[in-house]
Amino acid sequence: MNIQEIAITSNVRKKIQKAVKNTSIIFEDENGDIVVNVEAYTSNTAHTERYPLEDILGEDALDYDAEFWVFN
Repeated sequence: MNIQEIAITSNVRKKIQKAVKNTSIIFEDENGDIVVNVEAYTSNTAHTERYPLEDILGEDALDYDAEFWVFN
């Protein structure tokens, strides 16, 4: 499993939770980390043509070859 861990501030955490609400894409694990399924996210963004994580974090912050992004 290929995971990209990204450290974020609490303000960014709130923005991510507000921007991505689909539970098939994003969930909070038992440690309180936000986990994003990359395949589900990219499928959704291709369909909606909205890129909320890129808008918040910038395009260079995300590794699209990862299976999951973990924000902590």
